[in-house]
Amino acid sequence: MELRRRLGVFDAVVIGLGAMIGAGIFAALAPAAAAAGSWLLLGLALAAAVAYCNATSSARLAARYPESGGTYVYGRERLGPFWGYLAGWGFVVGKTASCAAMALTAGSYLWPERAHAVAVVAVLAVAAVNYRGIQKSALLTRVIVGIVLAVLTALVACSAPAAEFDRLAVSSDTTPYGVLQAAGLLFFAFAGYARIATLGAEVRDPARTIPRAVPIALGTALLVYVAVAVAALTVLGPERLADAAAPLAELASATGLPWSAPVIRVTAALAALGALLALLLGVSRTTYAMARDRHLPPALAAVHPRYEVPHRAELAVAAVVAVLAACTDLRGAIGFSSFAVLAYYAVANAAASTLRPAARLVPALGLIGCGTLAFALPPASIAAGAGVLALGALVYAIRVRY
Repeated sequence: MELRRRLGVFDAVVIGLGAMIGAGIFAALAPAAAAAGSWLLLGLALAAAVAYCNATSSARLAARYPESGGTYVYGRERLGPFWGYLAGWGFVVGKTASCAAMALTAGSYLWPERAHAVAVVAVLAVAAVNYRGIQKSALLTRVIVGIVLAVLTALVACSAPAAEFDRLAVSSDTTPYGVLQAAGLLFFAFAGYARIATLGAEVRDPARTIPRAVPIALGTALLVYVAVAVAALTVLGPERLADAAAPLAELASATGLPWSAPVIRVTAALAALGALLALLLGVSRTTYAMARDRHLPPALAAVHPRYEVPHRAELAVAAVVAVLAACTDLRGAIGFSSFAVLAYYAVANAAASTLRPAARLVPALGLIGCGTLAFALPPASIAAGAGVLALGALVYAIRVRY
């Protein structure tokens, strides 16, 4: 049974925004500030530039290959089975870590003392929504994105009177390596547009819809990130922002409005759940595509006869994410996810460079950017990410050999 094409441009944009807004604003600003200080905005610009190259390459490929699986499909078709497999492996493991990070973000804002328990409950609840079908997921994501954007707009407006723009002055102890590391961590925030491409088999008129939806979602997310990052830096300063466990709740407290911090905590949890909703959609669809090609257990390729979703893949992914959410660290999950997903987009850019000789500049810049940001991440993230990718390559080699 095949997946049905239900999503238009608006729903595709909303799903991409749902994956990006929760990830970047509420989880990645603090570790990026710790790496780059007041140069955080430059790191944000670099992350956005690499994300734009990746988005352009992904949109071109998705229009050519409108199937579930994203770069797993593109790498297989343009570069060969191994590169498609490696991209799919990197996406599944990296985005599984992202799902855990989003669940932990919700727990950290809602109930810091019981963050892991709240995270597990959140994963199970979101998986139940996804199980009921893509239309229900898109509708819920639309509601969440609307609420989050409204609250963030109000937060930026309320923080303006407390802003001190001299806090944007360049710090002498910030290094180019710190800026690159911040860009790599903030890239985690932009990777949500991949959800649009990985849902290619469920998008109406993908050759038109995907190339339109990806830049709209990416541009909207960038505007939101810049506004909130400027507010956080000018009100809190880079040191206070870097130390904050819940940075936007800290920003809300600094405005002096007694109602704002609780509202931000609830909104942060809602945004993280919206991101988790979209992330689980993308990971389950890539898992479905890899299982269909027997790179993962074929039983995961089943489609539910009533809800028309890859239900076994969704349940398997949710189970793994719940285990990770119970025992991992939020900042470690962000770094690991960034490395694996940058590897995924490196394959996407390499695949896009084979489409047309006249359009190779953007994929080349994207490939260089992905490599640079990946190896500027914290050493522990590089080691863990490279180790897991190597393990995936070893599994592939054994499977091909035997």
